[in-house]
Amino acid sequence: MHDVSYGDFHGAGPERCVELARYMLEKKTTVRDASRQFGVSKSTVHKDVTVRLRQVSPSLYQEVRQLLDLNKQERHIRGGLATRRKYARRRSEASGQPSEKNAP
Repeated sequence: MHDVSYGDFHGAGPERCVELARYMLEKKTTVRDASRQFGVSKSTVHKDVTVRLRQVSPSLYQEVRQLLDLNKQERHIRGGLATRRKYARRRSEASGQPSEKNAP
């Protein structure tokens, strides 16, 4: 096995990998959302829950891998919804109507 360097910030180490993984599974969240919650970069979260977690807890890694695969399958849908909101907001600003985001 390779010796993995965990850096020296934000509770780095095996504990952070497990904590990130448990958070993502509990909340059914994305890497981006977890990175915001924990104050680390998306790259750090991704590396923690794929590379490092695989060495720390293979069973937890398998659960997170399934969530990551699901998120990847749904990515195009979330992107389309974001684009829809963007253009709805632009239309409402141009017409003076409340945007879809602010509508009841």
